[in-house]
Amino acid sequence: MSDKKPVGLHEQGVDVPYERLDPETLRNVIEEFVTRDGADWGDAGGTLEEKVGQVMQQLRSRKIKIVFELNSETANIVVNR
Repeated sequence: MSDKKPVGLHEQGVDVPYERLDPETLRNVIEEFVTRDGADWGDAGGTLEEKVGQVMQQLRSRKIKIVFELNSETANIVVNR
């Protein structure tokens, strides 16, 4: 089965203010993000705790944001544009 989406079908995302998430849920989202296969954290070094701290700092400074994708029902962390 192909992972490709049909032409014209776009993900619809909803920004999720990180402050409104339960702290445990927020940590789980961040941990999943930094440990995800293909994540660009492999060369960054540091412990899981340090990586989580870096993501939290970027969320606080609004450099990145959490988006919930409605079609796939998944959360992702993306650059805030």
